[in-house]
Amino acid sequence: IKSLILMQAAESLKDDLPVTGNIVNPTLPPNRIASVDVYRGFVMLLMMAEVLSLSDVSKVLPGNKFWEFLSFQQSHVPWIWLSLHDMIQPSFTFLVGVVLPYSIASRKNKGASVQNILIHTIKRSFILIFLGIFLRSMYSSQTNFTFEDTLTQIGLGYTFLVLISFYSQRVQIISLIVILFSYTLAFALYPLPGNSFDYVSAGVSSDWEHNLTGFAAHWNKNTNLAWAFDQWFLNLFPRESVFLFNSGGYSTLSFIPTLGTMILGLLAGNYLSSSQTARKKLNFFLFSGLALLVFGVLLHVSGLNPIVKRIWTPAWTIFSGGICFLFLALFYGLIDMKGKHKGSFFLMVIGVNSIAAYVIADGGMRNLINDSLFIHLGENFNQVFGSAYATLISGGLVLLFEWLILYWMFKKKIFIKI
Repeated sequence: IKSLILMQAAESLKDDLPVTGNIVNPTLPPNRIASVDVYRGFVMLLMMAEVLSLSDVSKVLPGNKFWEFLSFQQSHVPWIWLSLHDMIQPSFTFLVGVVLPYSIASRKNKGASVQNILIHTIKRSFILIFLGIFLRSMYSSQTNFTFEDTLTQIGLGYTFLVLISFYSQRVQIISLIVILFSYTLAFALYPLPGNSFDYVSAGVSSDWEHNLTGFAAHWNKNTNLAWAFDQWFLNLFPRESVFLFNSGGYSTLSFIPTLGTMILGLLAGNYLSSSQTARKKLNFFLFSGLALLVFGVLLHVSGLNPIVKRIWTPAWTIFSGGICFLFLALFYGLIDMKGKHKGSFFLMVIGVNSIAAYVIADGGMRNLINDSLFIHLGENFNQVFGSAYATLISGGLVLLFEWLILYWMFKKKIFIKI
């Protein structure tokens, strides 16, 4: 009854609704935020859709601008700026912060003390860290101790996020500023490579077309502070061979500015869970998003700090955080304010089980489904529209079966939590 009343109120009051952000679907567990679940579902769908391999289609159809565009949006950029695919990790991370005020409030309402919350937080952090390592080790001959996976990065910063959330919003903002400024300063103080630097051992050439110049060169690939840290830190663990560099330029220390992204989400979650009207909340998300976007671009074009997702520069934290605020505004306006629940059901099913969706997409389930399709449908079943679109056929079916698994979990009210 309460759920129906809330949904009716959202429809009738529209912009004047004193929203708590918690418009509940009767089939979902309590304290779900519909717009957040749909946003998370959208992000996870982008990740799951990697199975479509749009880049393979583009390669077979050279010169086709449509497939070139889609291929670019499903790929990570080599270094600076971004594609749509680059927004998966910051969005997933941002949403961790958004839901935190609800999570802590729920635990306190159930009688949990601060000590109990911290114990649960530390356990969750370790689970996320080791789950990320486990997924990255699935096709290795031994444990692959690497810490740049999305889940691992969140796990490394999550306990700090919860600790920060216990303080006032003023302290949270100051913490964000200190984290990003200190991280920028640390990179800036690390010396640039000299004339005798061995670029081959760093897996990058001195004339790489994406190398930055001037002050921004402090954030070049595998010649920066985070790369130097990993050369020491990752070699503390058992490895098949000595760690020299990450081919993509990713690093462990990125969890520090990633914590900044979670704090931005926390600030959004504080406002979302406040007693402000829906219209004020939407305006706050829009204004914050645009302000962060402009600030991030200014840092980049001025040469003070480049926008690089792979090493999560502070400018990237700010710039991508702005996009996350705008995404949240979009889904909040459509779902929580306008009540567009029917059209969002496909994404909702994914969003309410994001951990399960992540493991299904990043684990062995995808390959198991794909191999089974070829066994039962024949080795040429995906050639029905020609070889150019083969990955769309097989990948589309894999994506469908992945969604059906999540839908079965949804109907059975099985929601995986950590």
